[in-house]
Amino acid sequence: MSIGNKSSNRSPWIFFLLVFILAIPFWLFGMEAEQFFRKEIPINLPISALMFVCPMIAALILAYRNNGADEIKHLLKESFNKRIDRKIWYVPIFLLMPIIMILAYVLMNLMWNAVPNLQFSISNILTFFFVFFIAGICEELGWQGFAYDKLENRWSAIRASIILGVVWQIWHVIPHIQAHHPPEWIIWQCTGSVSLRILIVWLYKNTGKSILAAAIFHAMNNVCSFLFPNYDSSFTTFSIFIVTTLVAIIVTFLWGSKTLARFRFKHSN
Repeated sequence: MSIGNKSSNRSPWIFFLLVFILAIPFWLFGMEAEQFFRKEIPINLPISALMFVCPMIAALILAYRNNGADEIKHLLKESFNKRIDRKIWYVPIFLLMPIIMILAYVLMNLMWNAVPNLQFSISNILTFFFVFFIAGICEELGWQGFAYDKLENRWSAIRASIILGVVWQIWHVIPHIQAHHPPEWIIWQCTGSVSLRILIVWLYKNTGKSILAAAIFHAMNNVCSFLFPNYDSSFTTFSIFIVTTLVAIIVTFLWGSKTLARFRFKHSN
């Protein structure tokens, strides 16, 4: 049973509305926190970035409204007890985003030839992953765990992915503004993230609807983004947009826009 199937067809839209309402206090309190993490890990995030809890809270509220505590238990069980049987999918879950970022880095060097060197440490990677994994679980429990299946019941996987991606990125616009990013940075960041949502859905569908897979991949995207040299540059988000969109197009062609889960060249028995 898909999470939220007992709710009405309007549930995704009610969920989206509730997520935006819950985010308002974070937006109003969105002063930039220069020391959001440790001093040795500079990161440009406003306090409103803490709104990552909103999709989880909205999903739990609506799950309780639909069928009480039993629906909440089902939601949490589906989120944390789902096993990824085909272990090969851990490869794209953990490595696809680093590959995308490396390709974007190469593209930036080819186009502008003035890109800072890659600099990172294992401690930074682990710290970032821990923080962003918690945020990813909270977000994906709502976006994928509660909302996505209801959207796919009405539209194809690719359309449901794009709709979810657009809503997801509209929700991020105010924190991007509060982080003092220019309009062109926001445009490329948000557009690229819609393509990223297609990849999240692809992994979600091919791992037995694993929210854990979606959360890990979401976290890996954030880790790679904040370790990317000159990430606050619009050239960076444009390059990442180009590569991410190309990968999403390839995935859609190979696995099919209707389901994103039927590999085109799979041998039949």
